[in-house]
Amino acid sequence: MIKATNINKHYGDLHVLKNVSLQINKGEIVSIVGASGAGKTTLLQILGTLDLLDRKDNINSSLDINETSIIDLKDKELSKFRNLNLGFIFQFHQLLPEFTALENVCIPAFIANKPKKETEAEAKKLLDYLGLSHRINHKPGELSGGEQQRVAVARALINKPAVIFADEPSGNLDHVTAENLHQLFFKLRDEFGQTFVIVTHNEELANMADRKLVMVDGEIISH
Repeated sequence: MIKATNINKHYGDLHVLKNVSLQINKGEIVSIVGASGAGKTTLLQILGTLDLLDRKDNINSSLDINETSIIDLKDKELSKFRNLNLGFIFQFHQLLPEFTALENVCIPAFIANKPKKETEAEAKKLLDYLGLSHRINHKPGELSGGEQQRVAVARALINKPAVIFADEPSGNLDHVTAENLHQLFFKLRDEFGQTFVIVTHNEELANMADRKLVMVDGEIISH
C-alpha cells in the first residue's frame, strides 16, 4: 500500500528526515512514535502528500502509494490523487465552523465533483454509523470535542480512501473519549479495510497498532 525509500527532508540547514525507508501493507494499522522534534509529523505529511520530500541529490528516493508513484505526479494530479485516495484526521479537527456536521463531511466529495444527493446520503450513513445521526444539522460549536472528532473521521472516510493519516487524533480528547476513538479506528479497519498511519504520543494507542515505528532524530530506529 505504501512504500517509501530514502526519504529526506531539509528545512534550511536542519536535516529533519534522514534516508527514511518503510513499507506499510494494505489494511495495516501502523503507529509512529518518538519525542517531539523526532520528525514524526514531517514524515506523516510527506507520506500524506501534504509536503514534498527533497529531490535534489536524492535520485534514489521514491514514494509509492496504492501503486502510484507520487513523485511523478504534477500538482493537479497530486491534488486529485490526495482527494480520492487519502483521508486525514488531525488533533484539532479542522472543521469549518460555518457549516453543519453534514456539510463538513460532504466537502471532500464535493471537491471530487460527486453528485450532491449521493454524497449527502453517504455522509448521513457515515454519521449514523458513528452515532451522530441526531447531530447532522449542528455546527461544530454546538458539538462536544469527541463529536467534532467523529465528524472529522466521517469526513476522512467520505471518499472511501485507501489510507487514512492521523496526526495526534486523540491528543485533544479526555481519556474515555480518546479510548473510544482508538477502538473506532480498529473497527473501521476491520469493516472497511482502510490502512491507518497514526502519529501519536499516546502509548496506549501506539501499542494497540499492528506495528509501532519509533523515530529518533529523523530516523526510524525500531519496527
